[in-house]
Amino acid sequence: MARISVTVDGVQYTDDVPPRTLLVHYLRDQVGKVGTVVGCDTSNCGACTVLMTDPDGVARSVKSCSVLAVQADGRGVTTIEGLAAPDGALHPMQKAFHEQHALQCGFCTPGMVLSAVDLLQDEPNPTEAQVRKGLEGNLCRCTGYQNIVRAVLAAAEAQRGTPGLIPEPAADDVPADASEPAVTP
Repeated sequence: MARISVTVDGVQYTDDVPPRTLLVHYLRDQVGKVGTVVGCDTSNCGACTVLMTDPDGVARSVKSCSVLAVQADGRGVTTIEGLAAPDGALHPMQKAFHEQHALQCGFCTPGMVLSAVDLLQDEPNPTEAQVRKGLEGNLCRCTGYQNIVRAVLAAAEAQRGTPGLIPEPAADDVPADASEPAVTP
């Protein structure tokens, strides 16, 4: 066993873990952060993406199925559960995903949101092409990505605090009742 100390969503955890424990399993099974989903277990889908501080303290997206829990020792990790403000107010990216109907089944959403947050750290005013490039490695089988890209652009605008033009959804991208996200049975 290895003793690790990790700050997850602002709370310090010190635990003994088997050295081969993946970060995704540590977060889900020991810390209880089940919003971090296990998708492919091969780092291909991006569903397990979380933000983890690098040695300089900058939070970067990592696929938690390809990181050992012991590699997170001394680091900070932000999961989808920890992205919202303490009072429950949604992070601008979460809000944009909701408002732009950027999810259907929701399985890929935690990884998409956290990857997009990391993207905006480096590129606060991205083009559509930069958003698409920045989300490579995150797979969605439901949405066709249009509303996801729109959400990232809307979040970038909200974080800059300047109104601008957000591409209007095409008629086939908007659910019949636009006040509710589309749901796939």
